[in-house]
Amino acid sequence: MSIAEDVKIGKNTKIYHPETVNLYGCTIGDDCIVGAFVEIRKGVKVGNRVKIQAFAFIPEGVSLEDEVFIGPGVVFTNDNFPRATNQDGGLKVSKDWKIVQTKVCKKASIGANSTVLGGVTIKMGAMVGAGSVVTKDVPPWTIVAGNPAKVIRRIK
Repeated sequence: MSIAEDVKIGKNTKIYHPETVNLYGCTIGDDCIVGAFVEIRKGVKVGNRVKIQAFAFIPEGVSLEDEVFIGPGVVFTNDNFPRATNQDGGLKVSKDWKIVQTKVCKKASIGANSTVLGGVTIKMGAMVGAGSVVTKDVPPWTIVAGNPAKVIRRIK
């Protein structure tokens, strides 16, 4: 595991166990915390004051705005119809699919072991309950939970 030379890391950002993370081609803002065994892939933009807990997976196509919390074991996807091979049986390569964009807006929180499907926007201040599967946009200042995640209540 490693931190590639093309990673941009902001001021005062702490990566507590840099020997256990896999970061490449991403940008991480100021005053962030990145836990152990986190993978952040190319093109991902992480805002300022973001906390990413251990074992999170953040692939291409994901953006995290300022003050976002990503709980331990959170997984984002970026392909809503994944396949290992093409119709002809040949192994798929990067040019064979289009990355789906996912956005987590300012002050949103995603609970432990949640899965966020590609193409979703989690809006400002929203909270995703632990273990949820987010399949559609989450309204601002709401709490969602379950599989699929549904609005539980509004946040005052």
